[in-house]
Amino acid sequence: MGFPTEPDVIDTDVAVIGSGGAGLMCVLHVHAADPRLSVALVSKGAVGRSGCTRMVQGGYNAVLDPSDSIDAHFRDTLDGGKYLNDQELAWTLVNDAPRVINELETRVGCFFDRGPDGRINQKAFAGQSFDRTVHRGDLTGIEIMGRLRDQMFRVGPRELEDVRALDLVRDKDGELAGLTALDWRTGRAMLIRARVIVVATGGAATMWKIAAPAREKTGDGVAMCYRAGLPLRDMEMLQFHPTGLLAGASRLTGAVLEEGLRGAGARLLNADGERYMSRYDARRMERSTRDVVARASYTEIMSGRGTRLGGVHIDISHLGAEEVERRFPGMVARTRQVGQDLATGPVEVSPTAHFHMGGVIIDRDCRTEMAGLLVAGEDAGGTHGANRLGGNGVAESTVYGARAGDQVAREAAGRPLRDPDPEEVAASIHQAYAPLRRESGPLPFPLTTELKELMWARCGVVRDRDGLLAARTALDRLSEQVAAVRAPGPAAANYTWQEALDLVNQVTVAQLVVESALAREESRGAHYRSDFPERRDDAWLRYVIVRRVSDGRPDLSTRPVEATRLVPEPEETAP
Repeated sequence: MGFPTEPDVIDTDVAVIGSGGAGLMCVLHVHAADPRLSVALVSKGAVGRSGCTRMVQGGYNAVLDPSDSIDAHFRDTLDGGKYLNDQELAWTLVNDAPRVINELETRVGCFFDRGPDGRINQKAFAGQSFDRTVHRGDLTGIEIMGRLRDQMFRVGPRELEDVRALDLVRDKDGELAGLTALDWRTGRAMLIRARVIVVATGGAATMWKIAAPAREKTGDGVAMCYRAGLPLRDMEMLQFHPTGLLAGASRLTGAVLEEGLRGAGARLLNADGERYMSRYDARRMERSTRDVVARASYTEIMSGRGTRLGGVHIDISHLGAEEVERRFPGMVARTRQVGQDLATGPVEVSPTAHFHMGGVIIDRDCRTEMAGLLVAGEDAGGTHGANRLGGNGVAESTVYGARAGDQVAREAAGRPLRDPDPEEVAASIHQAYAPLRRESGPLPFPLTTELKELMWARCGVVRDRDGLLAARTALDRLSEQVAAVRAPGPAAANYTWQEALDLVNQVTVAQLVVESALAREESRGAHYRSDFPERRDDAWLRYVIVRRVSDGRPDLSTRPVEATRLVPEPEETAP
Protein backbone atom coordinates (compact mmCIF):
# COMPACT_ATOMS: atom_id res chain seq x y z
CA MET A 1 0.00 0.00 0.00
CA GLY A 2 1.43 3.40 -0.92
CA PHE A 3 1.40 6.40 1.36
CA PRO A 4 2.20 10.05 0.65
CA THR A 5 5.85 10.95 0.95
CA GLU A 6 5.62 14.69 0.28
CA PRO A 7 3.99 16.66 3.09
CA ASP A 8 1.58 19.51 2.64
CA VAL A 9 3.52 22.70 3.49
CA ILE A 10 2.16 25.54 5.63
CA ASP A 11 4.09 28.73 6.34
CA THR A 12 3.30 30.83 9.40
CA ASP A 13 5.02 33.32 11.66
CA VAL A 14 4.02 31.45 14.81
CA ALA A 15 3.00 27.84 15.42
CA VAL A 16 1.28 27.11 18.73
CA ILE A 17 1.01 23.38 19.49
CA GLY A 18 -1.90 22.74 21.84
CA SER A 19 -5.26 24.42 22.31
CA GLY A 20 -5.78 24.25 26.07
CA GLY A 21 -5.48 27.18 28.44
CA ALA A 22 -1.79 27.81 27.71
CA GLY A 23 -2.18 27.59 23.93
CA LEU A 24 -5.22 29.84 23.65
CA MET A 25 -3.85 32.45 26.06
CA CYS A 26 -0.67 32.45 24.00
CA VAL A 27 -2.59 33.09 20.77
CA LEU A 28 -4.57 35.88 22.44
CA HIS A 29 -1.42 37.62 23.61
CA VAL A 30 0.40 37.22 20.30
CA HIS A 31 -2.50 38.94 18.58
CA ALA A 32 -2.67 41.72 21.17
CA ALA A 33 1.06 42.39 20.92
CA ASP A 34 1.29 42.28 17.10
CA PRO A 35 -1.87 41.51 15.10
CA ARG A 36 0.20 41.37 11.91
CA LEU A 37 1.75 38.05 12.93
CA SER A 38 0.16 34.98 11.39
CA VAL A 39 -0.56 32.18 13.86
CA ALA A 40 -1.23 28.50 13.19
CA LEU A 41 -2.91 26.72 16.10
CA VAL A 42 -2.13 22.98 15.98
CA SER A 43 -4.64 20.97 18.01
CA LYS A 44 -4.70 17.19 18.40
CA GLY A 45 -8.42 17.45 19.13
CA ALA A 46 -11.09 20.11 18.81
CA VAL A 47 -9.78 23.61 19.49
CA GLY A 48 -10.72 24.70 23.00
CA ARG A 49 -12.80 21.57 23.60
CA SER A 50 -10.07 19.00 24.14
CA GLY A 51 -7.20 18.74 26.60
CA CYS A 52 -7.33 19.20 30.36
CA THR A 53 -7.95 22.87 31.12
CA ARG A 54 -11.57 22.33 30.16
CA MET A 55 -11.74 19.52 32.74
CA VAL A 56 -10.70 21.75 35.64
CA GLN A 57 -13.41 21.68 38.27
CA GLY A 58 -11.87 23.37 41.28
CA GLY A 59 -10.46 26.74 40.45
CA TYR A 60 -7.64 29.20 40.08
CA ASN A 61 -5.36 30.46 42.86
CA ALA A 62 -4.78 34.21 42.95
CA VAL A 63 -4.15 36.76 45.68
CA LEU A 64 -7.13 39.13 45.58
CA ASP A 65 -8.13 39.66 49.21
CA PRO A 66 -6.28 42.44 51.11
CA SER A 67 -5.83 40.00 53.98
CA ASP A 68 -3.93 37.62 51.72
CA SER A 69 -0.46 38.26 50.30
CA ILE A 70 1.82 37.34 47.41
CA ASP A 71 4.41 36.20 49.95
CA ALA A 72 1.91 33.80 51.54
CA HIS A 73 0.91 32.29 48.18
CA PHE A 74 4.59 31.96 47.28
CA ARG A 75 5.42 30.23 50.56
CA ASP A 76 2.47 27.86 50.18
CA THR A 77 3.61 26.99 46.65
CA LEU A 78 7.15 26.23 47.84
CA ASP A 79 5.94 24.34 50.90
CA GLY A 80 3.73 22.23 48.65
CA GLY A 81 6.57 21.69 46.17
CA LYS A 82 8.94 20.68 48.99
CA TYR A 83 11.31 23.44 47.86
CA LEU A 84 12.25 21.69 44.64
CA ASN A 85 10.59 24.55 42.74
CA ASP A 86 12.40 26.96 40.47
CA GLN A 87 11.73 29.90 42.77
CA GLU A 88 11.74 32.48 39.99
CA LEU A 89 9.07 30.55 38.08
CA ALA A 90 6.96 30.13 41.22
CA TRP A 91 7.38 33.83 42.09
CA THR A 92 6.32 34.83 38.59
CA LEU A 93 3.25 32.58 38.84
CA VAL A 94 1.94 34.07 42.08
CA ASN A 95 2.68 37.65 41.00
CA ASP A 96 1.04 37.35 37.58
CA ALA A 97 -2.02 35.36 38.69
CA PRO A 98 -4.08 38.33 40.02
CA ARG A 99 -3.48 40.29 36.81
CA VAL A 100 -4.44 37.32 34.64
CA ILE A 101 -7.62 36.70 36.65
CA ASN A 102 -8.56 40.32 35.99
CA GLU A 103 -7.77 39.83 32.31
CA LEU A 104 -9.90 36.68 32.14
CA GLU A 105 -12.85 38.61 33.56
CA THR A 106 -12.54 41.95 31.81
CA ARG A 107 -10.96 41.00 28.49
CA VAL A 108 -11.85 37.37 27.92
CA GLY A 109 -15.32 37.55 29.45
CA CYS A 110 -15.20 34.89 32.16
CA PHE A 111 -17.81 34.94 34.92
CA PHE A 112 -16.49 33.76 38.28
CA ASP A 113 -18.59 33.27 41.40
CA ARG A 114 -19.05 36.38 43.53
CA GLY A 115 -20.13 36.95 47.10
CA PRO A 116 -22.95 39.19 48.37
CA ASP A 117 -20.51 42.12 48.51
CA GLY A 118 -19.85 41.81 44.76
CA ARG A 119 -16.26 40.66 45.15
CA ILE A 120 -14.97 37.47 43.55
CA ASN A 121 -15.66 34.58 45.88
CA GLN A 122 -12.61 32.50 46.82
CA LYS A 123 -12.85 29.07 48.41
CA ALA A 124 -10.60 26.84 50.48
CA PHE A 125 -8.19 24.46 48.78
CA ALA A 126 -5.82 21.99 50.39
CA GLY A 127 -2.26 22.99 51.28
CA GLN A 128 -3.00 26.72 51.36
CA SER A 129 -2.90 29.14 54.26
CA PHE A 130 -5.67 31.34 52.83
CA ASP A 131 -8.90 30.77 50.88
CA ARG A 132 -7.69 32.12 47.52
CA THR A 133 -9.18 29.78 44.91
CA VAL A 134 -11.32 31.58 42.32
CA HIS A 135 -14.02 29.40 40.76
CA ARG A 136 -17.23 29.09 38.77
CA GLY A 137 -19.04 26.47 40.82
CA ASP A 138 -17.21 23.23 40.09
CA LEU A 139 -17.07 23.90 36.34
CA THR A 140 -14.29 26.51 36.32
CA GLY A 141 -12.38 25.01 33.40
CA ILE A 142 -15.42 25.00 31.15
CA GLU A 143 -16.00 28.67 31.92
CA ILE A 144 -12.42 29.66 31.13
CA MET A 145 -12.08 27.54 28.01
CA GLY A 146 -15.51 28.46 26.67
CA ARG A 147 -14.67 32.15 26.84
CA LEU A 148 -11.16 31.68 25.44
CA ARG A 149 -12.68 29.70 22.57
CA ASP A 150 -15.01 32.62 21.87
CA GLN A 151 -11.98 34.92 21.65
CA MET A 152 -10.44 32.73 18.94
CA PHE A 153 -13.30 33.68 16.62
CA ARG A 154 -12.32 37.31 17.11
CA VAL A 155 -8.57 36.78 16.80
CA GLY A 156 -8.79 34.34 13.91
CA PRO A 157 -5.71 32.09 14.04
CA ARG A 158 -5.42 29.37 11.41
CA GLU A 159 -6.94 26.44 13.28
CA LEU A 160 -5.53 23.04 12.41
CA GLU A 161 -7.94 20.75 14.25
CA ASP A 162 -7.35 17.02 14.62
CA VAL A 163 -3.72 17.57 13.68
CA ARG A 164 -1.06 15.97 15.82
CA ALA A 165 2.46 17.36 16.01
CA LEU A 166 5.14 14.78 15.28
CA ASP A 167 8.63 16.29 15.56
CA LEU A 168 10.50 19.57 15.72
CA VAL A 169 12.73 19.97 12.67
CA ARG A 170 15.81 22.12 12.06
CA ASP A 171 17.58 23.52 9.07
CA LYS A 172 21.02 22.33 7.93
CA ASP A 173 22.67 24.77 10.34
CA GLY A 174 20.82 23.25 13.30
CA GLU A 175 18.41 26.17 13.75
CA LEU A 176 14.75 25.51 14.55
CA ALA A 177 12.77 25.68 11.31
CA GLY A 178 9.37 24.15 11.98
CA LEU A 179 7.59 20.92 12.79
CA THR A 180 6.16 17.88 11.09
CA ALA A 181 2.53 17.05 11.79
CA LEU A 182 -0.24 14.70 10.78
CA ASP A 183 -3.88 15.37 9.93
CA TRP A 184 -5.24 12.13 11.33
CA ARG A 185 -8.64 12.55 9.67
CA THR A 186 -7.14 12.47 6.19
CA GLY A 187 -3.88 10.66 6.97
CA ARG A 188 -1.90 13.44 5.26
CA ALA A 189 1.50 14.52 6.58
CA MET A 190 2.23 18.21 7.02
CA LEU A 191 5.31 20.40 7.29
CA ILE A 192 4.70 23.63 9.20
CA ARG A 193 7.46 26.20 8.75
CA ALA A 194 7.46 28.83 11.50
CA ARG A 195 9.64 31.60 12.84
CA VAL A 196 8.71 30.76 16.44
CA ILE A 197 7.11 27.63 17.93
CA VAL A 198 5.29 27.31 21.25
CA VAL A 199 4.82 23.82 22.71
CA ALA A 200 1.77 23.62 25.02
CA THR A 201 0.38 20.10 24.60
CA GLY A 202 -0.10 19.11 28.24
CA GLY A 203 1.27 16.25 30.32
CA ALA A 204 1.49 12.48 30.17
CA ALA A 205 -0.46 10.99 33.09
CA THR A 206 -2.53 8.69 30.86
CA MET A 207 0.25 6.08 30.98
CA TRP A 208 -0.97 4.95 34.43
CA LYS A 209 -3.85 2.49 34.88
CA ILE A 210 -6.03 4.91 36.86
CA ALA A 211 -5.65 8.37 35.38
CA ALA A 212 -7.54 11.64 35.33
CA PRO A 213 -6.49 13.54 32.17
CA ALA A 214 -8.08 13.78 28.76
CA ARG A 215 -7.41 10.82 26.50
CA GLU A 216 -5.25 12.81 24.08
CA LYS A 217 -2.79 13.87 26.81
CA THR A 218 0.00 11.39 25.97
CA GLY A 219 3.21 13.34 26.56
CA ASP A 220 3.59 14.41 22.94
CA GLY A 221 5.19 17.78 23.65
CA VAL A 222 7.70 16.52 26.21
CA ALA A 223 8.65 13.55 24.00
CA MET A 224 9.05 15.85 21.01
CA CYS A 225 11.32 18.21 22.94
CA TYR A 226 13.34 15.30 24.35
CA ARG A 227 13.93 13.90 20.87
CA ALA A 228 15.12 17.36 19.82
CA GLY A 229 17.79 17.25 22.54
CA LEU A 230 16.28 19.68 25.05
CA PRO A 231 16.95 19.17 28.76
CA LEU A 232 14.06 18.13 31.01
CA ARG A 233 13.76 18.36 34.79
CA ASP A 234 11.78 16.72 37.62
CA MET A 235 10.48 13.91 35.42
CA GLU A 236 10.03 11.65 38.45
CA MET A 237 7.46 14.07 39.88
CA LEU A 238 4.08 12.77 38.76
CA GLN A 239 1.21 13.88 40.97
CA PHE A 240 -1.50 11.46 42.02
CA HIS A 241 -4.68 13.30 42.88
CA PRO A 242 -6.17 11.72 46.01
CA THR A 243 -9.77 11.46 44.85
CA GLY A 244 -10.28 9.90 41.44
CA LEU A 245 -13.68 8.36 40.89
CA LEU A 246 -13.87 4.56 40.88
CA ALA A 247 -16.45 3.30 38.40
CA GLY A 248 -15.32 -0.15 37.29
CA ALA A 249 -14.80 -0.47 33.54
CA SER A 250 -16.34 2.95 32.86
CA ARG A 251 -14.10 5.55 31.23
CA LEU A 252 -15.07 7.79 34.13
CA THR A 253 -12.78 5.77 36.38
CA GLY A 254 -9.98 8.10 37.42
CA ALA A 255 -11.97 11.29 36.77
CA VAL A 256 -11.19 13.76 39.54
CA LEU A 257 -13.57 14.74 42.31
CA GLU A 258 -12.01 18.11 42.97
CA GLU A 259 -10.18 19.53 45.92
CA GLY A 260 -12.96 21.92 46.84
CA LEU A 261 -14.79 18.97 48.39
CA ARG A 262 -12.08 18.52 50.99
CA GLY A 263 -11.82 22.27 51.42
CA ALA A 264 -15.55 22.35 52.16
CA GLY A 265 -15.28 19.63 54.80
CA ALA A 266 -15.50 16.30 52.98
CA ARG A 267 -14.21 13.35 55.01
CA LEU A 268 -12.13 10.44 53.82
CA LEU A 269 -13.16 7.08 55.25
CA ASN A 270 -11.75 3.58 54.85
CA ALA A 271 -13.89 0.48 54.44
CA ASP A 272 -14.27 0.29 58.24
CA GLY A 273 -15.80 3.77 58.28
CA GLU A 274 -12.72 5.21 60.01
CA ARG A 275 -11.65 8.79 59.25
CA TYR A 276 -8.06 7.77 58.68
CA MET A 277 -6.29 11.06 57.89
CA SER A 278 -5.65 11.56 61.61
CA ARG A 279 -2.90 8.96 61.25
CA TYR A 280 -1.10 10.88 58.49
CA ASP A 281 -1.63 14.60 59.15
CA ALA A 282 -3.64 15.24 62.32
CA ARG A 283 -3.38 19.02 61.95
CA ARG A 284 -4.59 19.46 58.38
CA MET A 285 -6.50 16.17 57.99
CA GLU A 286 -8.19 16.05 54.56
CA ARG A 287 -6.85 19.51 53.75
CA SER A 288 -3.29 18.25 53.64
CA THR A 289 -1.40 18.45 50.34
CA ARG A 290 -2.21 16.07 47.52
CA ASP A 291 0.91 13.94 47.91
CA VAL A 292 0.22 13.29 51.60
CA VAL A 293 -3.47 12.47 51.10
CA ALA A 294 -2.85 10.27 48.06
CA ARG A 295 -0.18 8.31 49.92
CA ALA A 296 -2.43 7.96 52.96
CA SER A 297 -5.26 6.56 50.86
CA TYR A 298 -2.87 4.21 49.06
CA THR A 299 -1.57 2.94 52.42
CA GLU A 300 -5.10 2.28 53.66
CA ILE A 301 -5.95 0.36 50.49
CA MET A 302 -2.74 -1.69 50.54
CA SER A 303 -3.22 -2.45 54.26
CA GLY A 304 -6.50 -4.21 53.54
CA ARG A 305 -8.79 -1.39 54.60
CA GLY A 306 -9.97 -0.56 51.08
CA THR A 307 -13.46 -0.73 49.59
CA ARG A 308 -14.88 -3.41 47.33
CA LEU A 309 -13.57 -1.57 44.25
CA GLY A 310 -10.12 -1.16 45.80
CA GLY A 311 -10.45 2.41 46.99
CA VAL A 312 -11.62 4.51 49.92
CA HIS A 313 -14.71 6.65 50.49
CA ILE A 314 -15.15 10.41 50.29
CA ASP A 315 -18.24 11.72 52.07
CA ILE A 316 -19.63 15.25 52.09
CA SER A 317 -23.29 14.30 52.55
CA HIS A 318 -23.28 15.74 56.09
CA LEU A 319 -23.63 19.19 54.46
CA GLY A 320 -27.07 18.15 53.23
CA ALA A 321 -28.09 17.10 49.73
CA GLU A 322 -29.41 20.53 48.73
CA GLU A 323 -26.17 22.30 49.70
CA VAL A 324 -23.97 19.71 47.98
CA GLU A 325 -26.05 19.93 44.78
CA ARG A 326 -25.84 23.73 44.88
CA ARG A 327 -22.08 23.92 45.39
CA PHE A 328 -20.92 20.92 43.37
CA PRO A 329 -23.46 20.26 40.59
CA GLY A 330 -20.93 18.90 38.11
CA MET A 331 -19.53 16.30 40.46
CA VAL A 332 -22.95 15.25 41.72
CA ALA A 333 -24.02 14.63 38.11
CA ARG A 334 -20.82 12.70 37.41
CA THR A 335 -21.24 10.37 40.37
CA ARG A 336 -24.88 9.71 39.51
CA GLN A 337 -23.78 8.66 36.02
CA VAL A 338 -21.97 5.69 37.57
CA GLY A 339 -24.61 4.71 40.10
CA GLN A 340 -23.31 6.64 43.11
CA ASP A 341 -24.49 9.93 44.60
CA LEU A 342 -22.17 12.47 46.15
CA ALA A 343 -25.12 14.45 47.52
CA THR A 344 -26.54 11.69 49.67
CA GLY A 345 -23.70 9.39 50.69
CA PRO A 346 -20.11 8.26 50.38
CA VAL A 347 -18.51 7.75 46.96
CA GLU A 348 -15.64 5.36 46.18
CA VAL A 349 -12.40 7.02 45.12
CA SER A 350 -8.76 6.16 44.55
CA PRO A 351 -5.52 8.03 43.96
CA THR A 352 -5.40 8.81 40.24
CA ALA A 353 -2.48 9.88 38.04
CA HIS A 354 -3.17 13.52 37.43
CA PHE A 355 -0.43 16.05 36.69
CA HIS A 356 3.21 15.99 35.65
CA MET A 357 5.33 18.54 37.52
CA GLY A 358 8.32 17.64 35.32
CA GLY A 359 9.03 18.93 31.85
CA VAL A 360 11.21 21.13 29.69
CA ILE A 361 13.53 23.59 31.41
CA ILE A 362 12.36 27.16 30.73
CA ASP A 363 12.96 30.68 31.99
CA ARG A 364 10.25 33.03 33.25
CA ASP A 365 9.43 34.06 29.65
CA CYS A 366 9.02 30.43 28.55
CA ARG A 367 12.26 30.40 26.56
CA THR A 368 14.22 27.17 26.19
CA GLU A 369 17.84 26.64 25.23
CA MET A 370 16.72 26.26 21.59
CA ALA A 371 16.34 29.67 19.95
CA GLY A 372 12.81 30.22 18.67
CA LEU A 373 11.24 27.49 20.82
CA LEU A 374 9.04 28.35 23.80
CA VAL A 375 7.27 25.94 26.15
CA ALA A 376 4.29 26.78 28.37
CA GLY A 377 1.97 24.96 30.75
CA GLU A 378 2.34 21.33 31.80
CA ASP A 379 5.03 20.65 29.18
CA ALA A 380 7.38 22.84 31.27
CA GLY A 381 9.04 21.83 34.54
CA GLY A 382 10.11 23.75 37.61
CA THR A 383 7.15 25.88 38.69
CA HIS A 384 5.59 23.34 41.06
CA GLY A 385 8.64 21.45 42.27
CA ALA A 386 7.79 18.08 43.81
CA ASN A 387 4.04 18.64 44.18
CA ARG A 388 1.49 21.03 42.68
CA LEU A 389 -1.09 22.79 44.82
CA GLY A 390 -4.65 22.44 43.62
CA GLY A 391 -5.62 25.68 41.87
CA ASN A 392 -2.07 26.41 40.71
CA GLY A 393 -2.42 24.33 37.52
CA VAL A 394 -4.84 26.42 35.48
CA ALA A 395 -3.08 29.49 36.90
CA GLU A 396 0.21 28.21 35.47
CA SER A 397 -1.36 27.47 32.09
CA THR A 398 -2.87 30.92 31.63
CA VAL A 399 -0.04 32.89 33.27
CA TYR A 400 2.69 31.22 31.24
CA GLY A 401 0.57 30.99 28.10
CA ALA A 402 0.19 34.77 28.30
CA ARG A 403 3.91 35.26 28.91
CA ALA A 404 4.75 32.98 25.98
CA GLY A 405 2.52 35.04 23.71
CA ASP A 406 4.19 38.27 24.80
CA GLN A 407 7.64 36.74 24.22
CA VAL A 408 6.65 35.36 20.81
CA ALA A 409 5.81 38.84 19.64
CA ARG A 410 9.25 40.03 20.71
CA GLU A 411 11.07 37.15 18.99
CA ALA A 412 9.16 36.58 15.77
CA ALA A 413 10.12 39.85 14.11
CA GLY A 414 13.81 39.08 14.37
CA ARG A 415 13.74 35.49 13.15
CA PRO A 416 13.59 34.54 9.46
CA LEU A 417 11.56 31.69 8.06
CA ARG A 418 14.00 28.83 7.54
CA ASP A 419 14.05 25.82 5.21
CA PRO A 420 13.97 22.60 7.23
CA ASP A 421 16.57 19.95 6.50
CA PRO A 422 14.80 17.61 4.02
CA GLU A 423 16.45 14.59 5.63
CA GLU A 424 15.03 15.44 9.07
CA VAL A 425 11.57 15.95 7.58
CA ALA A 426 11.70 12.70 5.62
CA ALA A 427 12.95 10.72 8.62
CA SER A 428 10.14 12.02 10.84
CA ILE A 429 7.42 11.27 8.30
CA HIS A 430 8.86 7.85 7.46
CA GLN A 431 8.88 6.93 11.15
CA ALA A 432 5.28 8.08 11.58
CA TYR A 433 3.98 6.03 8.64
CA ALA A 434 5.98 2.90 9.53
CA PRO A 435 3.13 1.13 11.45
CA LEU A 436 0.88 1.38 8.37
CA ARG A 437 3.49 -0.34 6.20
CA ARG A 438 4.02 -3.35 8.46
CA GLU A 439 2.15 -6.54 7.67
CA SER A 440 3.16 -8.24 10.89
CA GLY A 441 3.92 -7.21 14.43
CA PRO A 442 1.91 -6.51 17.59
CA LEU A 443 -1.14 -4.28 17.69
CA PRO A 444 -0.81 -1.25 19.99
CA PHE A 445 -3.81 -1.67 22.30
CA PRO A 446 -2.52 -4.62 24.38
CA LEU A 447 0.81 -2.82 24.73
CA THR A 448 -0.96 0.30 26.01
CA THR A 449 -2.73 -1.81 28.64
CA GLU A 450 0.57 -3.41 29.63
CA LEU A 451 2.22 0.00 29.96
CA LYS A 452 -0.57 1.31 32.21
CA GLU A 453 -0.44 -1.74 34.47
CA LEU A 454 3.34 -1.62 34.64
CA MET A 455 3.57 2.06 35.59
CA TRP A 456 0.81 1.70 38.18
CA ALA A 457 2.43 -1.29 39.86
CA ARG A 458 6.13 -0.37 39.58
CA CYS A 459 6.28 3.43 39.37
CA GLY A 460 3.12 4.56 41.12
CA VAL A 461 2.21 6.21 44.41
CA VAL A 462 4.91 4.23 46.28
CA ARG A 463 8.16 3.18 44.59
CA ASP A 464 11.30 1.21 45.41
CA ARG A 465 14.51 0.24 43.65
CA ASP A 466 13.48 -3.32 42.80
CA GLY A 467 10.20 -2.18 41.28
CA LEU A 468 11.85 0.59 39.30
CA LEU A 469 14.53 -1.75 37.97
CA ALA A 470 11.79 -4.17 36.92
CA ALA A 471 10.01 -1.26 35.22
CA ARG A 472 13.20 -0.30 33.39
CA THR A 473 13.62 -3.83 32.03
CA ALA A 474 9.96 -4.10 31.04
CA LEU A 475 10.03 -0.71 29.33
CA ASP A 476 13.10 -1.66 27.31
CA ARG A 477 11.19 -4.69 26.06
CA LEU A 478 8.05 -2.63 25.45
CA SER A 479 10.08 -0.08 23.51
CA GLU A 480 11.27 -2.82 21.16
CA GLN A 481 7.71 -4.05 20.67
CA VAL A 482 6.42 -0.54 20.04
CA ALA A 483 9.10 -0.08 17.38
CA ALA A 484 7.58 -3.06 15.53
CA VAL A 485 3.89 -2.29 16.03
CA ARG A 486 1.49 -2.46 13.11
CA ALA A 487 -1.68 -0.54 12.31
CA PRO A 488 -3.79 -2.25 9.63
CA GLY A 489 -6.02 -0.27 7.34
CA PRO A 490 -5.95 3.03 5.46
CA ALA A 491 -4.24 6.14 6.74
CA ALA A 492 -7.41 8.24 7.08
CA ALA A 493 -9.11 8.20 10.50
CA ASN A 494 -7.12 5.16 11.58
CA TYR A 495 -7.45 4.99 15.37
CA THR A 496 -5.10 2.04 15.64
CA TRP A 497 -2.40 4.11 13.96
CA GLN A 498 -3.00 7.02 16.31
CA GLU A 499 -2.78 4.67 19.29
CA ALA A 500 0.57 3.45 17.97
CA LEU A 501 1.88 7.01 17.69
CA ASP A 502 0.61 7.84 21.18
CA LEU A 503 2.34 4.78 22.52
CA VAL A 504 5.71 5.84 21.13
CA ASN A 505 5.54 9.06 23.12
CA GLN A 506 4.12 7.43 26.24
CA VAL A 507 6.87 4.82 26.41
CA THR A 508 9.50 7.50 25.82
CA VAL A 509 8.20 9.60 28.71
CA ALA A 510 7.71 6.53 30.93
CA GLN A 511 11.38 5.64 30.52
CA LEU A 512 12.39 9.15 31.56
CA VAL A 513 10.14 9.00 34.62
CA VAL A 514 11.58 5.65 35.71
CA GLU A 515 15.21 6.70 35.18
CA SER A 516 14.69 9.92 37.13
CA ALA A 517 12.85 8.06 39.91
CA LEU A 518 15.75 5.61 40.20
CA ALA A 519 18.19 8.48 40.49
CA ARG A 520 16.37 10.27 43.34
CA GLU A 521 17.20 8.19 46.40
CA GLU A 522 14.95 10.01 48.86
CA SER A 523 11.25 10.79 49.25
CA ARG A 524 10.04 14.27 48.34
CA GLY A 525 6.53 15.39 47.48
CA ALA A 526 4.88 13.16 44.88
CA HIS A 527 7.98 10.94 44.66
CA TYR A 528 7.91 8.43 47.52
CA ARG A 529 10.56 5.73 47.81
CA SER A 530 9.74 3.12 50.46
CA ASP A 531 13.43 2.18 50.50
CA PHE A 532 14.41 5.84 51.06
CA PRO A 533 11.41 7.15 53.04
CA GLU A 534 12.99 10.36 54.36
CA ARG A 535 13.38 13.72 52.68
CA ARG A 536 17.13 14.47 52.45
CA ASP A 537 17.80 18.17 51.98
CA ASP A 538 21.49 17.63 52.72
CA ALA A 539 21.93 15.40 49.65
CA TRP A 540 18.85 15.89 47.50
CA LEU A 541 17.86 19.54 47.44
CA ARG A 542 18.74 19.10 43.79
CA TYR A 543 16.73 18.54 40.64
CA VAL A 544 17.32 15.72 38.21
CA ILE A 545 18.03 16.73 34.61
CA VAL A 546 17.65 14.31 31.74
CA ARG A 547 18.47 14.79 28.09
CA ARG A 548 18.88 12.58 25.05
CA VAL A 549 22.41 11.83 23.90
CA SER A 550 23.67 10.55 20.57
CA ASP A 551 23.08 6.84 21.28
CA GLY A 552 19.43 7.59 22.09
CA ARG A 553 19.71 6.76 25.81
CA PRO A 554 18.88 9.34 28.47
CA ASP A 555 21.79 11.10 30.16
CA LEU A 556 21.10 12.12 33.77
CA SER A 557 22.69 14.80 35.90
CA THR A 558 21.64 16.84 38.92
CA ARG A 559 21.80 20.51 39.76
CA PRO A 560 21.28 22.25 43.13
CA VAL A 561 18.07 24.19 43.65
CA GLU A 562 18.77 27.91 43.92
CA ALA A 563 17.07 29.49 46.93
CA THR A 564 16.82 32.87 45.25
CA ARG A 565 13.98 34.11 47.46
CA LEU A 566 13.18 31.69 50.29
CA VAL A 567 15.39 29.25 52.19
CA PRO A 568 13.83 25.78 52.55
CA GLU A 569 12.13 25.00 55.83
CA PRO A 570 12.64 21.65 57.61
CA GLU A 571 10.25 18.87 56.66
CA GLU A 572 7.20 18.79 58.91
CA THR A 573 6.79 15.38 60.53
CA ALA A 574 3.26 14.06 60.66
CA PRO A 575 2.20 12.30 63.88
